[in-house]
Amino acid sequence: MRKIIVLEFITLDGVMQAPGGPEEDTAGGFKYGGWSAPYGDEASGKVMQKQMAPADLLLGRKTYEIFANFWPKHADFWPGINDVTKYVLSTTMQKSDWQNSVFLNSLADIQKLKNSEGSDIKVWGSGELVQLLLKNDLVDELWLKIYPLVLGKGKNLFADGVVPAAFTLTESSVTPKGVIFANYKRAGDVKTGTIGA
Repeated sequence: MRKIIVLEFITLDGVMQAPGGPEEDTAGGFKYGGWSAPYGDEASGKVMQKQMAPADLLLGRKTYEIFANFWPKHADFWPGINDVTKYVLSTTMQKSDWQNSVFLNSLADIQKLKNSEGSDIKVWGSGELVQLLLKNDLVDELWLKIYPLVLGKGKNLFADGVVPAAFTLTESSVTPKGVIFANYKRAGDVKTGTIGA
């Protein structure tokens, strides 16, 4: 069975929309695109290089289109991006010129992929896809990059319908500009208790 790892840039209030640039995703009148850019530094660059180690990708259609328009021409910044398999969940898109792209159209296809042999599968961005994975308890790890700001509006990583789940922190670091890199792995059911009892 393959691990599904969700990698997200999020704000303190859970917004994941358009971290990379003003035109990335303006849905809903979102006007803060590119909110992660002011926090880039050498420390975050080193962690990002590690997180961008080659692995197959599972992407939603919108994120895939953004990636397909950028990464084939900029692969020197993400070694291996053109070589790994890009799995795309889409009911409207069936082909692409980007090499090693495979199209899926259902939750069953994702479950079949997860149960196959191969490398870990990394999910970048892909908000609607991540919601589907979280609702169906298919996320093995969350690698979060938490930025020191709140936006109040925007697509949220943990929208309604998330299955209650416990996670364990496996790795963390904080950059000089205050970005928290925190990797979590799935750790069973939520446990409750009474403080001080």
